[in-house]
Amino acid sequence: LDPISTAKIEEALDELKSEMAVVLVTNNVKQASRVSDRTAFLLMGELVEFAPTQQLFTNPKEKRTEDYVTGRFG
Repeated sequence: LDPISTAKIEEALDELKSEMAVVLVTNNVKQASRVSDRTAFLLMGELVEFAPTQQLFTNPKEKRTEDYVTGRFG
């Protein structure tokens, strides 16, 4: 999506999550960090880490998660 459409979708997700559970599947790390309360990192079908979003992006427990969110691979 273009940036304007992406912003509108993210605003809608933010409103909806106060009323219901919303699952967003994305490979856009920046988007996940903006709109998620909790984030799961899956690699090759394996759940590597699941944590509050801020923790996962700033202090991940798993090296593979850290490598992905910092752009070392992926």
